[in-house]
Amino acid sequence: MRLLLAILLLPSLLIAKPNVVMVFIDDMGWGDFSCFGNKEAKTPNIDRIAAEGVRFEQFYVNSPICSPSRCALTTGQYPQRWRINSYLDNRAQNERRGVAQWLDPKAPTLARLLKQNGYATGHFGKWHLGGQRDVDDAPPITAYGFDESLTNFEGMGAKLLPLTLKPGDAEPGKIWGDAERLGKPVTWMQRSEITSGFIDAAIPFMNRAAAAGKPFFVNLWPDDVHGPWWPPVAKWAEDKRGKYLAVLESMDRQFGRLFDHLRSTPALRDNTLLLICSDNGPETGAGSAGPFRGSKTMLYEGGTRSPLIVWGPGLIDKAQAGSVNTQSVFAAFDLAPSLLAIAGIEAGETAFDGENIAPALLGQKEVSRQKPIFWRRPPDRKTAAPNLPERLPDLAMREGHWKLLCEYDGSKPQLYDLSKDRSEATNIAAKHPEVVSRMREAVVSWHQSLPPDNGPALGAEKPKKKR
Repeated sequence: MRLLLAILLLPSLLIAKPNVVMVFIDDMGWGDFSCFGNKEAKTPNIDRIAAEGVRFEQFYVNSPICSPSRCALTTGQYPQRWRINSYLDNRAQNERRGVAQWLDPKAPTLARLLKQNGYATGHFGKWHLGGQRDVDDAPPITAYGFDESLTNFEGMGAKLLPLTLKPGDAEPGKIWGDAERLGKPVTWMQRSEITSGFIDAAIPFMNRAAAAGKPFFVNLWPDDVHGPWWPPVAKWAEDKRGKYLAVLESMDRQFGRLFDHLRSTPALRDNTLLLICSDNGPETGAGSAGPFRGSKTMLYEGGTRSPLIVWGPGLIDKAQAGSVNTQSVFAAFDLAPSLLAIAGIEAGETAFDGENIAPALLGQKEVSRQKPIFWRRPPDRKTAAPNLPERLPDLAMREGHWKLLCEYDGSKPQLYDLSKDRSEATNIAAKHPEVVSRMREAVVSWHQSLPPDNGPALGAEKPKKKR
């Protein structure tokens, strides 16, 4: 009887832990994939992944700007816990804004937890959590649980740096050349093809892990589609939007080889979960936030709502292939506990702010996180840019279908019912004082519970006048 039971259980015992590939695109809007409504550019490779996977319409990132958004995805916690509240810049600017110089290596990371449980872990692409400009003593990326890394000019370690070329140039130029001191070896590549360089490193890493019988976790975080934009010369455009769209289409073409590799390799196709999203909203005038108000740096939906696609033919409910999840509300910091749950790994004493929403990722059930999502603006972005007059809210909160935005002290509330007004066009705070009171108390309490930054002081500065 025991032998028979062992035989029956053998298939489940032999199920390998799933591979995970996390594609985190830079400065791309909710409406930029053609499968999310873009009519001006085509993203056929990503669209095919969406047609084979699940597309999520109410997924958020935890900041409307780069470094804190990446921190939340990496740690499963609010980035303010680690004083990563805006993009990491040079030392003086970081100090001025009251942010850390780099992510503390003591922070929990998804990569480290996976590595401790037998995963091969690799980071390929932008890092921007330490090691940039004159911050040359930050920890290497491998200090955060990665076996291998290849990055750009905003990280410590081996890197790819961009060559630029436009019509009429006799030879390419170089940018970020001083980043060579932040780690070697350095390879120079055409900026328009540099996503392929990260893919060229990621695919062999995956293959080596598979050959060794190890599951893998791979970050693939391209520079695209962040400005300045250097599309292929053959696709050159003179206007900002045209350059952006050309870079978007070029990025999609380059990702096609990664997707084809995962799809055409049975062992990978049947046991790999691929996630694709953006780190924050688009730069104004470049990408598109679709129907949403706002853009990069803003706490309105256009700054924090991100397109998410999850693909995994052998892991996702087959009946859900090509489906659109319009109900599940969750954020990037929920991915760490969810992926650990899918891998069958205990988080131990790690206290995530994120929640396990694995059934949604696997197409099993349209679950949402139970607690609200809170945001704090970057301390240096009381206005979207220094010379703009509109003063933006300091805090935001999503609870159910309600969205509240306000100042640090809870004043000047804006309330929106996202089930009826997802573009945040009509402030209904005066009509729902009880909702405002409850949410205002919650978001201010959350804000005060976390390490402060210099947002209040910088927000009091007068906007700079255009010259």
